[in-house]
Order: sequence, then C-alpha cells, then structure tokens
Amino acid sequence: MKLTASSDRAFPPRAGWALLAALAYQCLVFSGTRLFTAGWRHWHMTTDLDLAVPFLPWTVAVYVGAYFFWAVNYVLALRLGEERAWRFLAADMLGKSVCLAAFLLLPTAQLRPAVPEGAPLGGLLEIIYLLDTPDNLFPSIHCLNSWLCWAGLRGCRDVPAGYRAFTLAAALAICLSTLTTKQHVLADMIGGLILGELCWQIAGRTGLGAWYGRLWAGRKAVRHEG
Repeated sequence: MKLTASSDRAFPPRAGWALLAALAYQCLVFSGTRLFTAGWRHWHMTTDLDLAVPFLPWTVAVYVGAYFFWAVNYVLALRLGEERAWRFLAADMLGKSVCLAAFLLLPTAQLRPAVPEGAPLGGLLEIIYLLDTPDNLFPSIHCLNSWLCWAGLRGCRDVPAGYRAFTLAAALAICLSTLTTKQHVLADMIGGLILGELCWQIAGRTGLGAWYGRLWAGRKAVRHEG
C-alpha cells in the first residue's frame, strides 16, 4: 500500500524485533495457557442471543482472512511514525496480558455445531475446528487484534481515507465471523472490542507507549499523544 511521503519510512529502531516478540507472546498466551487449564473447569457463556445467530460456515473465509489482515495492518501501523508505532505495540502487549489473566482466571469453552454436509467451505471450517479447540474464548483475540488494526490507523491522514474505511469494515466483518462460524459468543466479541479500545487509549494517554519504546530502543522517551 502506498503511503504519503511523510510516512513512507521504515520501522522505528528495534520495532521489528518488538513485533516478533508480540507474535511469540500471542502464541504463548493462546496456546501455553492450555497446558495449565486443560483439566480445569471451563465456563460456558452462550446465551439465547448466541443461539439465534445463524451458523454460516462460508464465513470461515473471513475468519481465516483475519490473519492476512493483521499481517498487513500490523506492519502498516509500525510505519506511521515512532509515536504511533510504540503506542500500537504497547497496546497489543497490554491486551494480550489481559487475555493471559482472563484465560487463567476464567477459562471458557463452548459446544460447536456439526458442519452440514456439502456446506460451502465446510471442509475448511472443519479443519479450523480440528486445529483450534473451543477454549480460551473470552475475550476474543480475533476481535482484539482486529480492533487494534482499526485503532492504529484511525485519524491518521497519512493513510488514504478509503483504506481506513476498509479497515473498519474488515475489522467488524471479522468480529461478526467469529459468531457465524460459532468460534465465539457475543460476550467474547464484545470483550475483545472493549479491550482493544481500552488498551489503545491507555497506551496513548498514560505514556505507556513511550515507556515501551524506551524499553526496546533504549533512547529518549517518545512523546505520547492524547
């Protein structure tokens, strides 16, 4: 994607390593906690509203497409200036830390429906079901990551307005796909969205982003925005 001249720059120093650390931390949070909680009691948060959400196996295309969406937008967010880059990375790490606590303190699980035979992309959804056990659901990391992708670009005039609009639409579509694939319930989705916005605000308004930049880059604090 072509940025304006003012933002067409490389990552801030060591931000690339911080991004790799964020990826490793997400894997640890999502998969590592299962080593401890496998035999624990898990809570089910399914409501009547969740049961009323239609089961649409074909929306697994949106659900899986989230991984490509995150890859593009996480890289883009790190190219929008040092201040925004470190705020984004700090918000991401804060969000995953909250998820770590939630997965340990409130383990959740849910029952999945059988995929109808011959359903469009039903085979792909069955693969997702096989690879991803229905636990570690609240809050939804899918929704957390997707909302941070939008927050990281929101209000940034260096990114074309059309792409910013697409990012918001894609983030919301991904969140809805977590429901229509029966990977998550409404509480998981709402929790992920609220957590993403709170972490973005905290990282910017408290100076956490600047502190996180100093932690990695070992240089003078980056001015934080309100």
